[in-house]
Amino acid sequence: MRPLLKYGVPAAAGLATGGYALSQGEDPGSAVLAGLAGGAGAYGGLLGGRMAGKYAPEIAQTLQEKAVIPLGNIMGDIARKIPKESKVRSRMAGGIADVLAAAEGAAVTPRGQQLVAGMTAGIGVPAAAGLAGLGGIAAGAIPGAMGIPGFNQNVITDPELIGSSNTQMARTYTPTLKYIS
Repeated sequence: MRPLLKYGVPAAAGLATGGYALSQGEDPGSAVLAGLAGGAGAYGGLLGGRMAGKYAPEIAQTLQEKAVIPLGNIMGDIARKIPKESKVRSRMAGGIADVLAAAEGAAVTPRGQQLVAGMTAGIGVPAAAGLAGLGGIAAGAIPGAMGIPGFNQNVITDPELIGSSNTQMARTYTPTLKYIS
């Protein structure tokens, strides 16, 4: 794999997922974890696309056996029920033959393998990066629940919090009816 793709795409996806998490109001620690996980997910999506291209002939053969041929048989049965003089029947039979021929040779050629790999990577990279980024945000909730700095939002850390008169309730004025004369 080219170094620009191998390192650039995951880096861009990591920056995008981390930046998006930060723009949605996540704390900085969770945004960093979302970026790291998004980059790892994008790298996994690239590897998935590469594997799909490598195994494209086997995938195409299985797809042809399990889906294309049975679908062609169903369409052929439908075409046989149409009268022989009909123009629709001839168009339908020709279209079915064209589709079957295209599906048969599509993923077996090197160009077809590249197409399968590109389509898989084009769909898999953003999906994997987004889902992994979501997992990074969820992982950031664990240190946030423990109170680790950087994973909390808008929390005032007061060194005298326990037993101090500097707490939030002591600093705010609470009106009561007791002092009204």
